[in-house]
Amino acid sequence: MTITAERTAPSRRTQLKFVLVLGGLTAFGPLSIDMYLPALPRMAADLHAPDSTVQLTLSAFIVGLALGQLVLGPLSDALGRRGPLLAGLVLYVVGSVLCALSPDAWLLIAARFVQSLGAAAGIVIARATVRDLFSGTAMTKFFSTLMLVSGLAPILAPLIGGQLLNWTSWRGVFVVLTAFGALLLAVVVFFLPEPSPARSPLRLGRVMRTYGRLVLDRSFAGYALASGLLFASMFAYISASSFALQGVYGLSPQAYSVVFGVNGVGIVLAGQLNGRLVGRVRERVLLLSGLLLGVLGGAFVLVSALLRAPLVLLLVPLFLLVSSIGLVMPNASSLALASHARSAGAASALLGVLQFVVGAVATPLVGLGGPGTAVPMAATMAGFAVLALVAYLALARNAVEAR
Repeated sequence: MTITAERTAPSRRTQLKFVLVLGGLTAFGPLSIDMYLPALPRMAADLHAPDSTVQLTLSAFIVGLALGQLVLGPLSDALGRRGPLLAGLVLYVVGSVLCALSPDAWLLIAARFVQSLGAAAGIVIARATVRDLFSGTAMTKFFSTLMLVSGLAPILAPLIGGQLLNWTSWRGVFVVLTAFGALLLAVVVFFLPEPSPARSPLRLGRVMRTYGRLVLDRSFAGYALASGLLFASMFAYISASSFALQGVYGLSPQAYSVVFGVNGVGIVLAGQLNGRLVGRVRERVLLLSGLLLGVLGGAFVLVSALLRAPLVLLLVPLFLLVSSIGLVMPNASSLALASHARSAGAASALLGVLQFVVGAVATPLVGLGGPGTAVPMAATMAGFAVLALVAYLALARNAVEAR
């Protein structure tokens, strides 16, 4: 079965199926990151490795997500979505097993890289599939709906990870991720039809020309950089919050998981608000509102960290900054992909690469101040939020789209 979405919109029942399947694939990467965050301090002790080395397991995963998307995006444009997706899911399961069995930190870093190459398939192909199925405001609404499903990852993943640590080691977290990958593989085999048929043989020269055209597209670059830089702020929070909130503010792994989950609720709520407003408010206005919210939240997070304010004064602006993702990502993704139907895989890949490469840059910055302070995390988050706003204003603000 092949779906030609641009000609015929999927039925409501079909849309629900795609929300669940594509939402699970979109949540693939975040779930693989967030579930093991409460275990990072314990992992460092168990592997006799410094915190900075253990944090490289996150950097390796982010880099692998970026590289995997660069390859799998164009591959799915040429060969169709389904085959590369199935191959990626198999690779993810293999990588997850290797993570659970890793005897030291460096082998775990390598295993996380393998795992991330597989996870990249879910992220890039899910986003390209949305472009195959929808266009215009319908695409933005669907991206917002995906936030309801994929947004459950940052809510449930650390909660599950924190609870798993009550009765198993950090290795048990990767066993659960292995099972999740196997479940998604089965779901795709039986329930996800081919949304985009094979179009042409894959040629390196054509791929590079496509990437070059996308990079030189001013509006695409502006939307992609805006979302990528704000996502880097999110990664600074992901990589450092367990150490900052547990080490500096004294939260237990379980309390930290609750805080992380509440911030995930903010992403979901912002995404659903965005879905209700799309069609009545221009997507570019919603995108700018999200970026301004991120800058405001980042500024107050930094001030709270510098003044060593009570924890609640840090958590409130942190909630605002993290929630802004729910406004920025659906609109930025839809606007960036709108004019690139035939190269949706490559465009989706570049969107993801910018997010995760810049995120990989942000991750080590949060550790520059050493333990005992939340200032590096706060400064990195605030700085990337400001850069996201600047990128949008400089490149995409005057784009010709009426949306």
